[in-house]
Amino acid sequence: MELQMERVTNIIKNEEYKQCVKSIKMHEKKRKFCKHNKKHFFDVARIAYILKLERNLNLDKEVIYAAALLHDIGKFLQYESGIPHDLASAEIAAEILKQCKFKEEEISEIVTAIKEHRKKDDKNSLLGKIIYDSDKLSRNCFSCNAKEKCNWNDEKKNLEVKY
Repeated sequence: MELQMERVTNIIKNEEYKQCVKSIKMHEKKRKFCKHNKKHFFDVARIAYILKLERNLNLDKEVIYAAALLHDIGKFLQYESGIPHDLASAEIAAEILKQCKFKEEEISEIVTAIKEHRKKDDKNSLLGKIIYDSDKLSRNCFSCNAKEKCNWNDEKKNLEVKY
């Protein structure tokens, strides 16, 4: 049985979302390191969903995908004005989620996870923890040509295949 994710589909069709993705792409045109694009967003979503299943977590699939697709959406504002992208992404995400008919409690859960996705902390929400883990696990450091110049420390880098 195929489960539809209509609200997630609405996110990727959302005009503001598409404009943010386009702005990030423009800023990262010459970037040698990992990019913040739809491929990354979907890699994070799929790994987060795998982690949900492996850890037997009580999290909704659409909520996981929404958080993953939006966790870096404000990256262009970090490039343009120095606003930390977790905060910019949370603000942008809240509006997009409303437009895509997410409930207030879901929006709150997703926005919290987006704010938490850059820092590993035992106090993070369940969703925040899997978005953080998935964000790091999505990077293929083991085959990256720029890994020696990357500012991630070796503990954060994926030097082995995990997912």
